[in-house]
Amino acid sequence: MVENQNRPFGKMLTAMVTPMLEDGEIDYEGAARLATYLVDEQHNDGLIISGTTGESPTTSDDEKDRLLRSVVEAVGDRATVVAGVGTNDTRHSLKLARSAEKAGAQGLLAVTPYYNKPPQEGLVRHFTSIADATELPVMLYDIPHRTGTPIASETLVRLAEHPRIVANKDAKDNLGASSWVMERTDLAFYCGTDILNLPMMSVGGAGFVSVVGHIVGSDLRDMIDAFDAGEVAQALAIHRRLTPVYTGIFRTQGVITVKAVLNLFGLPSGPVRTPLADASSELQALLREDLAAAGVKGPIGLAPHQAVPASAVNVERLAEGSV
Repeated sequence: MVENQNRPFGKMLTAMVTPMLEDGEIDYEGAARLATYLVDEQHNDGLIISGTTGESPTTSDDEKDRLLRSVVEAVGDRATVVAGVGTNDTRHSLKLARSAEKAGAQGLLAVTPYYNKPPQEGLVRHFTSIADATELPVMLYDIPHRTGTPIASETLVRLAEHPRIVANKDAKDNLGASSWVMERTDLAFYCGTDILNLPMMSVGGAGFVSVVGHIVGSDLRDMIDAFDAGEVAQALAIHRRLTPVYTGIFRTQGVITVKAVLNLFGLPSGPVRTPLADASSELQALLREDLAAAGVKGPIGLAPHQAVPASAVNVERLAEGSV
């Protein structure tokens, strides 16, 4: 039996897409339905709202607030709803954090400030200010290939001294550095790179903040439960079976591919907002092949050249299989 005593946000979370209507406006009713599906059918302990996968760079503060309230109302009584509040402007992040607390969020996700490349002391001040702004627990988000700035291991150790900075979504993809920080702090490390979910568990990770959890959340839950139970071979078998999903979803920006699959499945999704671009028919065909290779059931069983309009998919049928 593997014991992991520190899981402040649960062990399985999905960074939820923001469903859109065909005119590009947010589908708030669809967001509530998707959140319900992810919690009740895909067995997520929590959801990240308005993260990068939620297209936060292109949604307004008012849209973020209404979206968060819709999800909290739908699943906040049975899942941890975490609001993405990270920006490259500390004052803006503080405003978003306070608004999220009022809207009912149970935690905050704060990504490293991007583009302006702050020094490590600036990161300490930024994240500490966010943690001081509310009474909510904070999950840092370290993803240097997007932001241009890593949170140094020594900086993570300093930040862990704050009583409300309790976790790190780790997309640095350096298990050695992650292990070094885990040895020296009580920070809960959540894997932010899906293909490293199981390896992160092996060095003490608390769980996942997943993108593919939209599609194979139940499988990820089985994998983490098997690992916790000491059934490592079973966890490894699930990890290997899901490899085509991990690689396929990240053929391009993950929002694009996840929305393509959700549309195929007849689940709330809709288009992406520019500057992103919706998946081409060629990419959709590749995704069908990827998911079929992983044994994902549903409309994916069709030949790669066949297109399925979202309206033609029977969601009840999907719920009976494994997605």
